[in-house]
Amino acid sequence: MTASGINEATLRRLRPDFLWGAATAAYQVEGAVAEDGRGTSIWDTFSHTPGRTLNGDTGDLAADHYHRYPEDIELMASHGMGAYRFSIAWPRIVPDGAGAVNQRGLDHYSRLVDALLDRGVEPMATLFHWDLPQALEERGGWYARDTAHRFADYAEIVLAALGDRVPKWLTLNEPWTVVGQGYSRGVHAPGHRDYHTAGTAIHHLLLGHGEALARFRAIEAEGAEMGITLSMALPRPWSRRPADVAAARLLDGEQNRVYLDPLFRGSYPPDLAELFPTLFDDAIVRPGDLTVISEPIDYLGVNYYLNHLVAADPAVPVLGARQIHPEGPMMSAGIAAVPEGIRECLVRIRDEYRDLPLYVTEMGASLHDYVDPTGRVRDTARIDYLRTTVESISNAVADGVDVRGLYVWSLLDNLEWELGYSIRFGLFFVDYGTQRRIPKDSARWYRSLISEHAELTRDRADRGPSW
Repeated sequence: MTASGINEATLRRLRPDFLWGAATAAYQVEGAVAEDGRGTSIWDTFSHTPGRTLNGDTGDLAADHYHRYPEDIELMASHGMGAYRFSIAWPRIVPDGAGAVNQRGLDHYSRLVDALLDRGVEPMATLFHWDLPQALEERGGWYARDTAHRFADYAEIVLAALGDRVPKWLTLNEPWTVVGQGYSRGVHAPGHRDYHTAGTAIHHLLLGHGEALARFRAIEAEGAEMGITLSMALPRPWSRRPADVAAARLLDGEQNRVYLDPLFRGSYPPDLAELFPTLFDDAIVRPGDLTVISEPIDYLGVNYYLNHLVAADPAVPVLGARQIHPEGPMMSAGIAAVPEGIRECLVRIRDEYRDLPLYVTEMGASLHDYVDPTGRVRDTARIDYLRTTVESISNAVADGVDVRGLYVWSLLDNLEWELGYSIRFGLFFVDYGTQRRIPKDSARWYRSLISEHAELTRDRADRGPSW
């Protein structure tokens, strides 16, 4: 057993070039919302609307990563991390969503990328992590087909500027969360609550992905790859009753299959026609759209947080299903801590869809962390969560799945969307009053884990091909 508590056999399964990293999102960490020509995003508008976020919290300052990224990169490098997944704020590049390009925004991300490369940290850039320019929302947001085209234009601008230095790109982060929370349930920006038309937003998000991928292929950035990140869950029926089985199947469709099927099969699941009728409307899904959406990606990013039991409940509007948390510890965001479920998600992609490279682009534990009188943040529960995560990924590799990296959510404590600053996911504690960063025990544990994997990799290389 190693010092990290993970046995050597588990670590040896992981490829020698397995990427150990962390992730953030622009609106959650950057701050500087009115600096250097940045436009307004839907999350600026949403968070400044009374009652939308806990305590009225906003991303106006957040973790001030916009100014403090050199310090944050140094924290990553000194803790052994070799990869950083960040998102580019669309309103910093094209403030109105279309039209004039803000060079100061491009220059900022160029400096960020160069600083990462200088410290030996590989950048992975996400083009859309939910901060749609407000000007596009006022023209229909993701209900409007034109938004998909404007996203492709924005992607081309960023790819032309940074594609020579960023080896890994993601078009969208978690379209399910954009739609499920922002268009169906209304708890995220832009705050719509209409399942009937949510399918239109699903289609235009995926069309934007496909068109951005086509622009990427045309640029032919040497050595660069592009994928998309999906948030997957494991909905299981509460019982064997047909009604519960059907309810779990419906929720699986809403979160998983409605994105996986068009990306990998070029079609939408027919059993979702009643839930998302516009996905089967020829005026929305036009000839050739699904061909664009299903063009092969280089890799898939998988985010995993949820594992829930599902019971049929006619009293629940639209879905007719109720989610029941499984037994086990709960994280502070009200999410059941079941990290071993990532194995099943990874295996499912290989078995049901396509055998392609996978990266776990988010997994993390939300806790009510605090600095104790000795100056330490003793987040033992997060360490346990991450240990089980690594073991689960290793088990998926043992099953033959091609998993190439883990990006822990998150690098820093940050604005957790509608929950504001009430919970913390970071490896590094942020004192928001002073912006001081404090390594949590989990950050030190992660450094030990990364070092152990590196030592085992060197040991394997030293032993030669017969090892």
